[in-house]
Amino acid sequence: MSETPFPRDPGAPEAPEAAGAPEPPRPPAYTPGSAQPRLNRPVHERYPQIRPTSGYGDPRIRHTGPGPGAGTEQEPERSSKLSARLALALTVVIGQLWGLTIVVDEWMTGDTGTAWWGAGFLVLSFLVVLGIWLIDPKDR
Repeated sequence: MSETPFPRDPGAPEAPEAAGAPEPPRPPAYTPGSAQPRLNRPVHERYPQIRPTSGYGDPRIRHTGPGPGAGTEQEPERSSKLSARLALALTVVIGQLWGLTIVVDEWMTGDTGTAWWGAGFLVLSFLVVLGIWLIDPKDR
């Protein structure tokens, strides 16, 4: 039963085995990437200890992951305090950007009195952020 399930293309050249010529050597199934021949072997030959079941079925692995309790919040009070301070600081920074926009607009229109009051607001808001930063030095 030498017939294949696909018919042969009549325009294709004859196969080497049909012409009686020896079959050329086949290239390896892997692509060499190193000048050292010992590193160009397939992975399963270089590392015979790695099996397809390594990881989930390997008896050498007893515990996976970082351990119990990892990833949970250890100090929820500190986390909530830091989140509140961050939200307050971001609110002040957004206010500073808004105030800077108003101050520059007033300065450009020539109303320097309002611009100076706005500059005072920006300095005061900077001092508020500095005070928030100084509240708890152990969190830095």
